[in-house]
Amino acid sequence: MVWEWDKSWDWRKEISENKYLSSVQKRIIERLHDSSYEYFRLEDSFVAKYGKIKPEFGFNGLGELTYMRTYSRVKPSNGNEKWHDTVERVVNGTYNMQKRWILDRGLEWSDYKAQESAQEMYDKIFNMKFLPPGRGIWAMGSEITEERGLYAALNNCAFVSTENLKNDLDLPFTFLMDMSMLGVGVGFDTKGAGTLIVKGPDYRRDAEHFVIPDTREGWVESVRRQIQSYFLGISPINFSYENIRPAGKLIKGFGGKSSGPEPLQELHENISRVLDRERNRPITATAIVDLENLIGKCVVAGNVRRTAEIAFGDPNSEEFLDLKNYERNPERKDYGWTSNNSIFAELGMNYDEVAERIRINGEPGLAWLENMRAYGRMGDPANYKDKKAKGGNPCLEQSLESYELCDLVENPLNRHKNKEDFLRTLKFAYMFAKTVTLGETHWQETNRVLLRNRRIGCSVSGIAQFINERGIGELKDWLREGYDVVQHYDEIYSDWLTIPRSIKTTSVKPSGTVSLLAGATPGVHYPASEYYLRRVTLAKNSELIEPLKKAGFVLEDAKYDKSSTLVEFPIHIGKGIRSEKEVSMWEQLSLAAFMQEHWADNQVSCTIKFDPDTEGHQISRALDYFQYRLKGISMLPSKDDAYEQLPYEPITKEQYFERIKNLSEPDFSDVRRGDEDIVPEKFCNNDVCEINLETTLREDKSLKSRKTKKRK
Repeated sequence: MVWEWDKSWDWRKEISENKYLSSVQKRIIERLHDSSYEYFRLEDSFVAKYGKIKPEFGFNGLGELTYMRTYSRVKPSNGNEKWHDTVERVVNGTYNMQKRWILDRGLEWSDYKAQESAQEMYDKIFNMKFLPPGRGIWAMGSEITEERGLYAALNNCAFVSTENLKNDLDLPFTFLMDMSMLGVGVGFDTKGAGTLIVKGPDYRRDAEHFVIPDTREGWVESVRRQIQSYFLGISPINFSYENIRPAGKLIKGFGGKSSGPEPLQELHENISRVLDRERNRPITATAIVDLENLIGKCVVAGNVRRTAEIAFGDPNSEEFLDLKNYERNPERKDYGWTSNNSIFAELGMNYDEVAERIRINGEPGLAWLENMRAYGRMGDPANYKDKKAKGGNPCLEQSLESYELCDLVENPLNRHKNKEDFLRTLKFAYMFAKTVTLGETHWQETNRVLLRNRRIGCSVSGIAQFINERGIGELKDWLREGYDVVQHYDEIYSDWLTIPRSIKTTSVKPSGTVSLLAGATPGVHYPASEYYLRRVTLAKNSELIEPLKKAGFVLEDAKYDKSSTLVEFPIHIGKGIRSEKEVSMWEQLSLAAFMQEHWADNQVSCTIKFDPDTEGHQISRALDYFQYRLKGISMLPSKDDAYEQLPYEPITKEQYFERIKNLSEPDFSDVRRGDEDIVPEKFCNNDVCEINLETTLREDKSLKSRKTKKRK
């Protein structure tokens, strides 16, 4: 099967008429449409064999539903992709990126050798021994990369610093907005606080009239102009929204439906409100976070597939630490949820005050920038390869420089027969991640870092399952040999591609929807229970609902979103596996440190669950002890709060078997969901670290509790 793209998109017209398209992007598009280029394609006869094999998705149909809901693209002529189609598209896109890179440099390329390698990669992905990130499964080999050259969309996450805000002006905000609209999660800091005076628009001048184009670039350009008018004290901006498509119209390429102009109008109004408050004084940390959070809220409301943010602040700043105290900052409750907030912890600091805040509601998280810059794996000597790192991504599994992107791949350990199988898989997992670094982005600031660092993140998941089945000693053996194998392939393929070796190569990401495909526990995290219900959100008009009803699954209206439906999947994670409540805070921290020592030269993304009554008073001592073994951590109090319809709900063994006895396998073969709304889930997943619904609900309840105590 040769992928057919939507030919209604006129690339020549795009280049000539979209005046906000960067020169880099224009050059990429022109090169992609060189008629003399012969695309690499897997042999049809090879792919046809896999079309007859039923994929082994995990978790009683949950893996297949997740794939159909989240990653299966609509083919122009013949319904939705099936798994063998998606894998073919992804592998073809990967090897085409390699081929273009090699040929553009006058080097030798062999389609015969590439075919042999590509077929092995195909088999590894099809059997879910390794999986690209959700961004890669969705975008690689599609029109997003093959026609439009938006290689940034292949990346999971990014970071941008406001440290140079006086010169960068709008860039930290427009970068976050642009990347968020491509589905990339973005971290940012507040180091620009106090470095720039907000002058406000000069209303003595005639207002500039700007008709906003109905494009991603147009939306971003509108925000750039508005912020610059405030920072530079130039003419005010009057916006016209007349060209923005109405609500409900299908968004081609990225999926979902248009929200209409309302979210952008609201963003413009909120930017003015925030910056009017700052007029004629140095910009505050609150204003920086407000602007980024409000942009994130706009992007989510605009039906972009998913987004995430993390804000980093000064550990000594009461202003930053209280940003999510909605008694002090009640106006922030409407948008403060769009970022997880963390501090740049300082080695040797006193953790008592931070620990008390964590005990109450789980924030802030902590990032030890000194460790991020000095170390690869924490078990190896300091090498300072990453001395230019400024922060990290929303889930904090990657240290990053300002404007840097990162891409991740996942290796579910439970899918491998033995260590040799795992080590062979790492070749292709590494190769996919390294190939993504070949894609130039439309941001020159990003390319300067990306081309130099070539940072990747080979991650492992199913760790709790592996320890339960094989023990931590064997895990250590797999990890240490695996790390050496990744370094070996990095040397070989970096030389072949004539690019630098990657500054860092391994991570542990939190995982989520991708690990669901393979039936693996997410990253280093333990499950809610050996048996539990997993609730998944679907739009009420989803074509996926009817097959689930026929198969006997329980569906109910979502109480937190009247436009959505929840489907319940009974899950058995593995015989005898411990639940997160059975694993102490100290053991969870030890496992994160173990992975940071033996595997991750980037970082380990880990949210530590703790009992606030029995372990809350120990947090300060735990942070004091583990600060020299970790690079970042987040924590969340575990309580038996009676929230309804949480994503995970523990059940008994008896309840599990009662649930599954009447279930049959759902049949999604006739589903075509090209015009559906996409309903993002607000909790951490593998693509980017989304907002944790449990934390949001806890914040609401904590606020209500404080108000009740105050009244008493």
